[in-house]
Amino acid sequence: MKKLPPSATPLALPLVLTLIMTFLVSGVATFRALGYVDGVFIKWGESWVLSWAVAFPTMYFLMPMVRKLLNRIIEVK
Repeated sequence: MKKLPPSATPLALPLVLTLIMTFLVSGVATFRALGYVDGVFIKWGESWVLSWAVAFPTMYFLMPMVRKLLNRIIEVK
């Protein structure tokens, strides 16, 4: 299987991280709010899509700034 080039990292990293995190967090929040009721998985899916639509562009644009900030306050050996 052919791998993606290193230049894909700035897009692939926030894409994968936000998919995983929004899936988990929206699931927890949905089940906490609704419990196990009919249609809970549909509501979870709707919440996931909305959460990801907000999280991905936010992380994509903030990640370089956060990386710079952390490089200023974390000592690298």
